[in-house]
Amino acid sequence: MASSGEEASAGSPAPVVDTGTAPSCPEPGLSPTPPDSTEDFEVLEEDEDDLSELPPLEDVGRVREPPEDARCPEQDPGEAPEAPQEWLDVLGNGLLKKKTLVPGRGAESRPRKGQEVTVRLRAALEDGSVVEEDPGLAFTLGDCDVLQALDLCVQLLEVGETALIVSDAKYCYGSHGRSPDIPPNAALTLEVELLEARDGPDLELLSGKEKVGLANRKRERGNFYYQQADYVLAINSYDIALKVIGSSSKVDFSPDEEAELLDVKVKCLNNLAASQLKLDHYEAALKSCNLVLEHQPGNIKALFRKGKVLAQQGEYREAIPILKAALKLEPSNKTIHAELSKLVKKHADQKTVETEMYRKMLGNPSAGGAPVKCKDKLPWVSKGRCRCTQGGGSRALGPPRGVGNPGNGFGGCCCEPGAGTSPAVPGKR
Repeated sequence: MASSGEEASAGSPAPVVDTGTAPSCPEPGLSPTPPDSTEDFEVLEEDEDDLSELPPLEDVGRVREPPEDARCPEQDPGEAPEAPQEWLDVLGNGLLKKKTLVPGRGAESRPRKGQEVTVRLRAALEDGSVVEEDPGLAFTLGDCDVLQALDLCVQLLEVGETALIVSDAKYCYGSHGRSPDIPPNAALTLEVELLEARDGPDLELLSGKEKVGLANRKRERGNFYYQQADYVLAINSYDIALKVIGSSSKVDFSPDEEAELLDVKVKCLNNLAASQLKLDHYEAALKSCNLVLEHQPGNIKALFRKGKVLAQQGEYREAIPILKAALKLEPSNKTIHAELSKLVKKHADQKTVETEMYRKMLGNPSAGGAPVKCKDKLPWVSKGRCRCTQGGGSRALGPPRGVGNPGNGFGGCCCEPGAGTSPAVPGKR
């Protein structure tokens, strides 16, 4: 049956921007450590409480020069020197620079975001060591499928143009590097030739297998960014995957293909919730969890994360039964056990604080009906009769103080205001 075209995305809290992180990308050819092939990444982590934030932008004051072998070769004596090519500061911060080596077919041939492009790539470290060569790297422009340095600069190339790109580590592999050939915080020099630019595929005409494959590639990209602690770009990739899955289709899918699409959708929503939780976007994370539970009410990861979100919002009363439901499905899970125990204690502490607050608001009624003595320190009532010395002693009286006449708020001794229905006068009834 054809896809219904429902809106699959749980909504990204923020568009993709230059985060200042050093994102790296598992692009074809530049192969990082592959994500877990079975279940993305461990979601019930022991350090789940560590809601890490993206590292701040750094102010790097020095622009790295390209390596010697990447510069234009010297002219032979007697040849007319060519006009020097100017370096273009792509972002205006000196950390990403581009220089044209071979001009292309004109500005009208530049690719647009969303198009499929194919490039020839050669990547080298500052010492000239070549770490990657790919004669035909294909990717979707603007989807962060590759290094940010490459994704940003290819938009400025013309078809047929060859350019030299010098990039700070921030727009390559950052502080993580890529084992074993790219060390942490390594700048890269890229030689790129734009071979082709064409329109991307029509999602409505994709077969079920093609749709599953495309969505999985975007999801795996998001997993990579998650592992790099770049949660904004991770959210972007998961959103793109969900849009692929939720797009309308003119092609009929088999039941198996429908099941595969639902499985990828659930994984993307779960991972999206994890990324949103890391950024403290609690409402968005709660929405993502609820979308998972609409399809799979017993999804342990969604239940666990929903409980975590509610706990972060201080909703312990709602979070505890949700975590209990998750623990019932997986009784041996130590992480759920620990989280549930922590929430039960927090909820008890919260109730104690609330009880004390209400007691103070109600005037601290801690006496609780204890007998109140008369001003002369003598017992003031015995079998309903006043025994104070004023007014001649024993006389009939209403209920003792604390349970007295509700109309005037008093009760008690005849010599105190509030005895009966009006203040008593010593010696008079």
